Amino acid sequence: MSVVNVQLGQCGNQVGHELFDILCSDAQEGKKEYSTVSRERFFHRTSHGELEARAVLVDMEPKVIRQSLSKAAKTGRWRYGEGSHFSQKQGSGNNWANGFCVHGPRLRDVVEEMVRREVERCDRLSGLMVIMSVAGGTGSGVGTYVTQCLRDTYPKSFIVNHLTWPYGTGEVIVQNYNSVLTLAHLYKLSDGILVHENDMVHRICSQLLNIKHISFCDVNSVIAQQLASILQPALTADSHGVYSRNPLGIDWQVHPCAGLERPRSLTGPSFNTSLANLLILRGKDVFSAETGGFEDPALYTSWLLPEAAFNLWKSPMPFKYEKSATLVSNSQALLRPLDNMVGKAWNMFASRAYVHQYVKFGISEEDFLDSFTSLEQVISSYSQLG
Repeated sequence: MSVVNVQLGQCGNQVGHELFDILCSDAQEGKKEYSTVSRERFFHRTSHGELEARAVLVDMEPKVIRQSLSKAAKTGRWRYGEGSHFSQKQGSGNNWANGFCVHGPRLRDVVEEMVRREVERCDRLSGLMVIMSVAGGTGSGVGTYVTQCLRDTYPKSFIVNHLTWPYGTGEVIVQNYNSVLTLAHLYKLSDGILVHENDMVHRICSQLLNIKHISFCDVNSVIAQQLASILQPALTADSHGVYSRNPLGIDWQVHPCAGLERPRSLTGPSFNTSLANLLILRGKDVFSAETGGFEDPALYTSWLLPEAAFNLWKSPMPFKYEKSATLVSNSQALLRPLDNMVGKAWNMFASRAYVHQYVKFGISEEDFLDSFTSLEQVISSYSQLG
């Protein structure tokens, strides 16, 4: 089963390129079954035997797309398709409304056609993954509009958005507006949302990788490595020793156990309570690794059984390191940064700062208020998990 990726904006295209490069390298190093499944998911072969990424690249400015196309071709191992990219000469000016209300509708037909071609090349479509940021205008605004179009066109397909969360100190003056509008819309449109925080990834580069002068390339590389570790083939509880062919096979639905109230095994307040955790182990000794700690009831909300909330995937194939572990968690981890972001955006909105720049492109003050209300409900719900 295959995944069609849609890369949007500067961040989405840079992360997307890093992701495909890692996927291709890892597939080449793996054993036959592993490599076959990986390539089937993310690449198709041309009539000349070349690997082409199952991807569509979109940006309002051509520079990053040109760089991505060139860097992929120079690897000699894979490339992007010749008709799989779209750009123009004017960006979205870091304005979500400009991307969502103006640029998005203008490019709808061409993007839908590019995605359709990629979908038709898949023997079986597992889903679509949209890679974007939440801070700028194109990634957030056009990315949200494209996700809405994909939901309309493929109502029964699984759609997951991978989002890069901006630095808390600020990259763009209106990044909190863009983030609020993006998250509120995607919460209704997407089947699953994967988030990487730039601040957290920056700390990984500094404290774990000992990189002295950290660049966006370093940050994007770490994001792509973690994302690839989630998406590459793994053995699941119900795969019967065969690599699962559905890379988006996470159980994203939460089913409360009626009448369940369990005592917690740890004393004191809960820490970062989770709705669900997925642990992916790769490399040496994966079948003897002790993972019982992830089944501790103290990690989860009281109305879920740990065996229903925790899943474990394994692959004896090493991924970058001799041993590696990746955790996908639906938890309170983003609660504080989300609350901070909404608070900052609300303070700006209350003073009407920059609101006119959004209104002139078609976003009303009611749209802002609806988005605030939606995210405040999310914050409230996650705050009550403990």
